[in-house]
Amino acid sequence: MPAMTLAETAIEIKKWAKKNRLFGNQPIHLDVDDALSPGVCVSAKHETVFGNTDHNMISTSHVERQNLNMRMGMRRFTRLTNAFSKKIENHCHALALYFVFYNFARIHKTLRTSPAQAAGITDELLSMEDIVNMIEAANPPKKRGRYKKKAA
Repeated sequence: MPAMTLAETAIEIKKWAKKNRLFGNQPIHLDVDDALSPGVCVSAKHETVFGNTDHNMISTSHVERQNLNMRMGMRRFTRLTNAFSKKIENHCHALALYFVFYNFARIHKTLRTSPAQAAGITDELLSMEDIVNMIEAANPPKKRGRYKKKAA
């Protein structure tokens, strides 16, 4: 499986821009539905970070879609849930596992392949077994000592 390094992937990014939105304050409502709805967008500022970007093409749609996929795919990102991580390390591991599955093992309807295959990072679709084998190869189980009975 040919893989690109992080530096090679970063070189592929030729332009980058960001869109900052400013939201106004909402008046206080007694209705719960209005209180939980987002504020009104007062202004939007487009900013080129590097490269030659077309400010009419700057959009947050891809990021918003990714955030929705994360919330729908992982219960730990939805509100009022008990599927949370007590340790930040476990949370990071869960995120990494989700991203590997999403990009390397899941066939996307619009692409008809995985995003990693579409980007040319890999030429094969990974299975969950492949992912588990990669995790075990990176973190081999520690050898356990002999079992000692407690003295009575």
